[in-house]
Amino acid sequence: MDSVEKIPRNFITEIIDADLKEGRHDHVATRFPPEPNGYLHIGHCKSICLNFGLARDYNGTCNLRFDDTNPVKEDMEYINSIKEDVQWLGFKWNGEVRHSSDYFDRLYGYAVELIHKGLAYVDELSPDEIRQYRGTLKEPGKHSPYRDRSPEENLKLFEKMRDGGFEEGKACLRAKIDMASPFMCMRDPVIYRIRYAAHAMTGDKWCIYPMYDFTHCISDAIEGITHSICTLEFQDNRRLYDWVLENITIDCMPHQYEMSRLNLEYSITSKRKLNLLVTEGFVDGWDDPRLTTISGLRRRGFTPASLREFCRRIGVTKQDNIVEMSALESCIREDLNANAPRAMAVLHPIKLIIDNYGEEGVTATSFTVPNHPDKPELGSREVSFSRELFIDEADFREEANKQYKRLKLGGTVRLRHGYIIKATSCEKDVNGNVVCVHAQAIPNSVGCDVEGVKAKGVIHFVDANNYYDGKVMMYQRLFTVPNPGAEDDITSVVDSHSVEVIEHAALEASLKSAKVGDSFQFEREGYFCVDSKHSAENQPVFNLTVALRETKKVQA
Repeated sequence: MDSVEKIPRNFITEIIDADLKEGRHDHVATRFPPEPNGYLHIGHCKSICLNFGLARDYNGTCNLRFDDTNPVKEDMEYINSIKEDVQWLGFKWNGEVRHSSDYFDRLYGYAVELIHKGLAYVDELSPDEIRQYRGTLKEPGKHSPYRDRSPEENLKLFEKMRDGGFEEGKACLRAKIDMASPFMCMRDPVIYRIRYAAHAMTGDKWCIYPMYDFTHCISDAIEGITHSICTLEFQDNRRLYDWVLENITIDCMPHQYEMSRLNLEYSITSKRKLNLLVTEGFVDGWDDPRLTTISGLRRRGFTPASLREFCRRIGVTKQDNIVEMSALESCIREDLNANAPRAMAVLHPIKLIIDNYGEEGVTATSFTVPNHPDKPELGSREVSFSRELFIDEADFREEANKQYKRLKLGGTVRLRHGYIIKATSCEKDVNGNVVCVHAQAIPNSVGCDVEGVKAKGVIHFVDANNYYDGKVMMYQRLFTVPNPGAEDDITSVVDSHSVEVIEHAALEASLKSAKVGDSFQFEREGYFCVDSKHSAENQPVFNLTVALRETKKVQA
C-alpha cells in the first residue's frame, strides 16, 4: 500500500511513540479479534485499518484472532467471510490465524488458579437471580449465598461443571471481586458458563466456555500484544481486564486503549439486527448492497482503497460522533472517478430515429472514444452508431423552458461523441407516453461546431441495433431514518422501495463482456459495478455504486 495511506496522528500513535521512546516496549504488536457470529461491517473496517495500519506503520505485527467463546452463535461461514474481508481490504495477519479456543486449556488452568487463590467461586444462582443480586447503578449488589465456599469445594464443583454434571444455567464460575463496586463489571462477573453445544474448532471437548472479559485479556497476554485497542463501551471493562491479569501467573501485561466506535448515518452495526434483516428476508443476504457490511460494500462496488481512505479521513478519537453518509460516498466517488473506465448506458430507453441518416455528412457507423478522458493508458473503444438509437426518456420533452439543457421539439443537442441533432417530431403510445423521437442530424458535426447551430447540451445514446439488453439494480438508502439503530423495531424503518430493478436497460454492447470486479462510470448516470451474486458469463447484472454527484438521493 502507498505510504500516503499512513494512519494520521492520533492519541494512540502518541501513546505508542511514548512507549517506544521510554522503553516500555521495543516493538508494536496489535490484534484484530472479531467474534465469528456474523459478517463484518463498516465499524469493523475502522478497527481493521487501525490495528493492521499501526502494525504496518511501526513495522510491527497484527494477529487475526477469532473470539470463538460462544459455540451457540458462531459458524465457519463467518470465520471464512472475515478472513476474506481482511485480505480483500489489503491486509495480512501475522503468522497463522489464531482462535481464543486455541487457549481453552490454558484458560481453564487460569480459572483453577483463581479458585485456588480464593478469587473465583462456583455460583448456583440462576441467571435471573444473578442479575437481581448485582444491584443497580445507585444500589450496591449483595453477595451470593454460594460466595464463601472453600477453594476445595469450588474446585470440585468446577470439575463437575467441566464434566457435564450440571444443566445449562444451573451453575457458573464467577470472579470474586467487589459486589459494592461502582463499576457493574466488577461485581463478581461470570467468567465461565455451561454450554452444551459443539464448537467449530474443539468439537465436543468442552461443555464449559470462558466469557469474553476473561478470555480476551489472557489471549492478549499469551500473544504478547502491546496495545490492545477496543471501542469506548469497553472502557469500564478495562478494570476487569487488568484485574484478571494482575491475579494470574502470566508474564506479559498488555494495556487496553479505547477509541470511539464508528457511527454512520443510515446504517446499522448491530450483528443481531443485521441477522434479523437477513433471516427475515428484508435484504438479499449479509452481502446485500444496501447494507454497510464489508461484503455488502464490496458487492456494491466499493474498493478497498476507498474504504481505507474513508477510515483514514474519519480518524481515531475518543469523541462519539455520527459520520455523514456523504463522507463514505465521496471516497468511492473520488476513487472511481480517477480509475473507472467510461461507458454509455440508457436506463429508461426510448427510440431516437435519425431520419436523415445515410445522407451526405451523416454516414458514421461508429465513433472511436477514449475509455477514460484523463487516462490514455486505458485505451479506447468503438461505439457503434446507426439510424435507430436509444436515448433516456428523461432526456426528451416536447416543450421545456430555457433552463432545460436536453432535447426538446425544435431544439438541438449533441449526442455524446457524435452528431448534433435537432428533434422534429415524436410518437406516443395509447397512454400518451413518448416512445419514439424523430430527429435530423446536422451533417459533418461530429467532434466540431457548425456555424449557425448551437447545441443546448449533451445527451448519451446507445445503438438500438447493437446493444446489450441488461439488468441494472438502482440502490437507494435501506432505511428511512438517519439513526435506524435507535429504533425498537428495525424492520419498521426499512424502505421497501430502496431498490429499483431495471430489467431492460439499453447498455453499450461492450458491457456484455464485463466481469465481476469490473466497475464503470455510466456517463451522466453514476458509477456501476458487476454484481457478484446474480451475474453470469456474458450476462452481467450491474449495481449502482454511487451517483455522479452528491445531490442525487442515492447512497451506499
